[in-house]
Amino acid sequence: NRSTFSPWRKWYATARWRTLRMVVFVRDRFTCQWPGCGRIEANTSLLVADHRKPHRGDEALFWDEENLQTLCKPCHDTHKQRAERSGRA
Repeated sequence: NRSTFSPWRKWYATARWRTLRMVVFVRDRFTCQWPGCGRIEANTSLLVADHRKPHRGDEALFWDEENLQTLCKPCHDTHKQRAERSGRA
């Protein structure tokens, strides 16, 4: 069970996270912030509130609104993950 090793994963299931996620989407006008994308998506299930700097369990970084950006799922699941794996994120 991944949450046993990463207790912070539970934070994603909280009302506080859902509220913060929506605040970020509204701030970014439901628009993907990945350079060159700019996709506007009304269906929030197709958006990710992405941590610019990985929090790695740092609670202050996790909840920091300025550390969050809106990404569409395709950009998050390809470009951002690739950048993080290569150490560029």
